[in-house]
Amino acid sequence: MSTSTPDGRPAAPTAPAAADAPRSLRLEDWLIVLTMAALALITFVNVVVRYFTDASFAWTEEISVFLMIVLALVGGSAAVARQLHIRIEFYADGGSEQRRQRLAQFGALMVALLFGLITVLSIRVVWDDYRFEETSPGIGVPQWWYSVWLPVLCALTTARALQLFARLRRKASSSATAGVAP
Repeated sequence: MSTSTPDGRPAAPTAPAAADAPRSLRLEDWLIVLTMAALALITFVNVVVRYFTDASFAWTEEISVFLMIVLALVGGSAAVARQLHIRIEFYADGGSEQRRQRLAQFGALMVALLFGLITVLSIRVVWDDYRFEETSPGIGVPQWWYSVWLPVLCALTTARALQLFARLRRKASSSATAGVAP
């Protein structure tokens, strides 16, 4: 397996295997597994009930949508922590090593800024859901039971982006002090 692209540039670093992932990333991995299992179970039960009774559980759609949102946010957090988030590789992987490191650091800071802003703004949404006693449309539970997870999971993504930034800074400073030739 080659470590460079056809035009001679070094290839982008590959993602660490699940076994190589830090223990702290296993939280997201397990949350993803549990969320997917819950989604599969809820969908299976609803299909079986609908098949045998010609009726379906009203709550399954509401819970499934909530779990898919949780899945997207937790998966996004894991992708940021592993530096697998969306980027334009033509720009991110081009140029000198120093340029790539700076772009990666800039990207991590921008992700942290975006999710930090979403965290702060979504706290207001949760407060409004609680204050105005909004209820969910399907089963009538308080809406804040669902919306409270948005700031929590966005804060997790913010923390992962800041951890990635710190890791990239350490890597850049260690390679600079080691006197790595360009």
